Amino acid sequence: MTVDEAMEKYGPSEITRGDLLELDDPNYASENVALVTGGGAGIGRATALAFAANGLTVVATDRDEAGLAEVQERAADLDLPGTVETVAGNLADDTDLERIVDEAAGHGNLRYLANIAGIQTVAPIESFPVEKYDLMHDVMQRAPLLLTKHCLPHFRANDDGRGVVGNMCSVHGHIVTRDKVAYNTTKFGLRGLTQSIAAEGEGTVRAFTVSTAYVKTGLVAKQLPDTADRRGLTVDEVVEQVMLERTRVKEMMEPYEVANLYVMGCSHHSKHLNGGDMTHEGGMSLTY
Repeated sequence: MTVDEAMEKYGPSEITRGDLLELDDPNYASENVALVTGGGAGIGRATALAFAANGLTVVATDRDEAGLAEVQERAADLDLPGTVETVAGNLADDTDLERIVDEAAGHGNLRYLANIAGIQTVAPIESFPVEKYDLMHDVMQRAPLLLTKHCLPHFRANDDGRGVVGNMCSVHGHIVTRDKVAYNTTKFGLRGLTQSIAAEGEGTVRAFTVSTAYVKTGLVAKQLPDTADRRGLTVDEVVEQVMLERTRVKEMMEPYEVANLYVMGCSHHSKHLNGGDMTHEGGMSLTY
């Protein structure tokens, strides 16, 4: 199976308005801003649309300017009550990180930060390219820390002093898969960062992680043919025997299903979710 064929079969479906969870929350309003990283594709794109469906002003950031433009177009096509603004930026660049937060705060009261951007490299430890490890650490662990650092003064300047940080973890922040040392390490570290934010948030700045198993994103689908070749399997066998073998729910999640967890987790309905993890991985790490 080619990469294009894998994307067709295991990539995300198009998001509809009915897919998006809408909640009654007084802070889900146009004057409040949600900053979403990785907003040009996958879970980040879905989360940007989900927040806009709840009336927020969303600032989506990504290196992919074409992807950001497409998210804006999709939000308009769905006639969402909120708006999607965009800012291109590189999460491995400290100057860009500060600029992204400044631009987001320029659109209203910065109240929510969703650190979703992710990248992947698959290789055994003895041959793992260190430059790839450094990049993955910068994007998936260091950037969430620095973005939080820059967002905190804005959160505390809100009339109620409140803000929420939602970090995209993974089942691999609980249990690990071979040949993914950088991904495993950064996801475990992200849980520590999240708990640190909660410890210092004084009850007004909350933080949580979202841990899923495999999601139907381009990042996952594009890996499938190479994984199949390395394991001597077909792509379908990789999905059935490797990715879903240990889950009790025998299907991959859609990005919008993950996005809906952010909508719930950031809302006042989840006020006691602080430092904790929203584990939605089909039973992979919790059953045997």
